[in-house]
Amino acid sequence: MADIFDDYQPAAAWDEMFERAGVPRAAYGPVLAALQPLDPAELRFRADQLARVFTDRGVTFDYAGEERPFPLDLIPRVLDALEWPTLERGVRQRVLALESFLADVYGPGEIFKDGLVPWRLISTSAHFHREVSGLTPPNGVRAHISGIDLIRDEDGRFRVLEDNVRTPSGVSYVMENRLAMTRTFPGLFAEQHVHPVDEYPARLLAALRASAPRDVADPVVAVLTPGVGNAAYFEHTLLARLMGVELVEGRDLICAGNRVYIQTTQGRRPVHVIYRRIDDAYLDPLHFNGGSVIGCPGIVNAARAGNLTIANAVGNGVADDKLIYTYVPEMIRYYLGEEPVLDNVESYRLEDPDVISWVLDRLDRLVLKPVDGAGGKGIVIGPHADAATLEALRETVVRDPRGWLAQRPVSLSTVPTLTDRGPAPRHVDLRPFAVNDGEDVWVLPGGLTRVALPEGELVVNSSQGGGSKDTWVLAADRSSAQAPEDPPIPLPRTFADVTVPQGGPGHGSTIEGAQQQ
Repeated sequence: MADIFDDYQPAAAWDEMFERAGVPRAAYGPVLAALQPLDPAELRFRADQLARVFTDRGVTFDYAGEERPFPLDLIPRVLDALEWPTLERGVRQRVLALESFLADVYGPGEIFKDGLVPWRLISTSAHFHREVSGLTPPNGVRAHISGIDLIRDEDGRFRVLEDNVRTPSGVSYVMENRLAMTRTFPGLFAEQHVHPVDEYPARLLAALRASAPRDVADPVVAVLTPGVGNAAYFEHTLLARLMGVELVEGRDLICAGNRVYIQTTQGRRPVHVIYRRIDDAYLDPLHFNGGSVIGCPGIVNAARAGNLTIANAVGNGVADDKLIYTYVPEMIRYYLGEEPVLDNVESYRLEDPDVISWVLDRLDRLVLKPVDGAGGKGIVIGPHADAATLEALRETVVRDPRGWLAQRPVSLSTVPTLTDRGPAPRHVDLRPFAVNDGEDVWVLPGGLTRVALPEGELVVNSSQGGGSKDTWVLAADRSSAQAPEDPPIPLPRTFADVTVPQGGPGHGSTIEGAQQQ
């Protein structure tokens, strides 16, 4: 009997589902068995069901000025029970090293004194803020939430592509994807041992409360959003509602006596922890952009006085700098005394004259990316670029070598993705999310798989037209897949019960951070 994968041909990359044409990998066996009996009409019906679920729940995004349901592909990405622990360990290790680095940057600076990282990289970073030097968070955590972007290379090895410790977004899609898939394939979830993802809000709330000023017994937590016009407003709303905390804008806050209050109809209410989704530049007009109307004047002073915790901490962007990324393996050895579990993609810093000369001779064979870029913007994939683009790139790089990083092109792995002509290989990446409560770094099982929808496209960002897949981490046994163990903070509401505003400009969520190649 013919099935939908009869004509599927893997691309010239690592295929996550098939070892070779017609031979599936073991982890995908049950998924394949569930999909094969479906005819194209049934597949399309279920795909439309997924889109309707997203539309009904307001899970849309802004692409080219148009508000659309965020594309969720019908075919999940599966990680087996043996593979995930290594990824989890590698992400945790990286987050701990970055935490130590950030404490060093805004503290004693030992890594600079020992010559492992040049201080000039920090002093020339647009995201380094002297305003917060010497400011130590109550429980020492600066990166409460991290998103570590991974890719699988041509040999099937996971590698780190970049680190996101400012305001990594996209976790709302992880939870919405799972909800939509469980409604579309209820029988498949009943048979599979898949780790749940609905523990995230409880973990996040616990980490935020744990970071509160030391003299506060029952801290008040709030999510600070730029407002309804922000592309990630959907996520801000969802997380606030799932945690049962206030969603506030800058105009809802007031600072007095180095303390921050939420202005309510019953008067001022003190707030002790703010999970901000506003960039540093707009957070506090007293210290940064004086024209900002979306921040709160005095919020940094309140943090410095020890009366408020800002999550993630101001100034974390120095660790997102793509030049700093190249030093993370050495940071792991320096701070943790361990060998990196996950390798970087081969990268080349351009400040060495010999290296820049070598790179300029190979622009058509390398990937060049701006060190402080995001959302896939500004990346030039040499093998796909025309002569004019490469010449313009050459001039830009020569003028500002500090602003660029070169990498070996990597053909991201592919996962079968439903197209108008049936399943076809499409490139993917993976963003696991980690939450640090000061005692442990917890990694959400799976994370967000982003998929580039056009054939051969290597940029997977939603802002570039990408979509996503539900990411399944298979459990070794059924007990660990059924429910999380004792969530640290009971949630006032369940995920399925929460709805968010839909429609209207800016309600969509664009995943921040760059995805290269």
